[in-house]
Amino acid sequence: MVFLVSAAIFGGVFLLMGWWQTDVPVARAATNIQATITDHWAWNDILGWINFYETGDVWVGSKRLTGHASSSASDIVLNCDLISCSTVGDWRVKNRGDGLLSGWAWNDLIGWISFCGTTNAASSSSDCPLTAFDYQVNVTELVSEQPPSDFHEFAWNDVVGWIAFNCDKGGMGGAYICDSSPFRVRTDWYPTSTYGSVESAIFDTGIQGGAQFNSVSVKGYVPAGTAIFFQLAGSNSSSGPWTFIGPDGTSNTYYSFTYEIKSRTYYTPLDYRYHNNYRFFRYKLRLKSDKTQMITPRVDDIIINWSP
Repeated sequence: MVFLVSAAIFGGVFLLMGWWQTDVPVARAATNIQATITDHWAWNDILGWINFYETGDVWVGSKRLTGHASSSASDIVLNCDLISCSTVGDWRVKNRGDGLLSGWAWNDLIGWISFCGTTNAASSSSDCPLTAFDYQVNVTELVSEQPPSDFHEFAWNDVVGWIAFNCDKGGMGGAYICDSSPFRVRTDWYPTSTYGSVESAIFDTGIQGGAQFNSVSVKGYVPAGTAIFFQLAGSNSSSGPWTFIGPDGTSNTYYSFTYEIKSRTYYTPLDYRYHNNYRFFRYKLRLKSDKTQMITPRVDDIIINWSP
């Protein structure tokens, strides 16, 4: 995340203007499927074991799965990049960002493999078509927002039927007992909110005895599921020291701004006990994006109100 700002001070009001930008490219390893012998297998009653680690290129990302898994029916390809998207169309196994998968994989012998189906016509789509049964493969972290994560539930193919991703689920794909025959597909990916932080330059109120900081307002947009967090640091020396603190006077808490209907200016008072009699100040902003919808809050202006 990159934050670009310009700033000016008008009397007792500090004004910040800027914007946030996301989707910075990151390098990655070849696969994030775990190598442990029980942790990279799916099962089908006709194909047998399907190995998501052997090929070394299966990657679970926040928007899609890439690479291919090996099986007795040749490879199961998870996105069209390995074949030719321009020739066969743009298809892939998609990740909604929170681990709910949809879309399609391909195998040359058995054809399309669906990762989501629904009995609700209103919610059906090309990636989750209308079917006789509800099913959806999901990837769920073992501990909230910490790796690793396990695949669960079933995918469907018209030729071979259900493909199970974890021994913890019986039913449509058969009865599996983890104690006697443990298997799962486990990955180091996990669904998590994305955070970005920035610390400001040093600003001078010009008041020799120090100012009292009254409130902070954020102008912008904070969609549901996202948040903006704020801390303020004060000093009577332009060289600090700088301790960014929140509403309890410690660095452990933040003033927060969350979704409000029709609101584009988010306001909160500052606690006078902790933000008083300082001439110089800095601030820290921390933004949280939504892991489900892959959206982030927007910051247009920050207004810090202070008085002598």
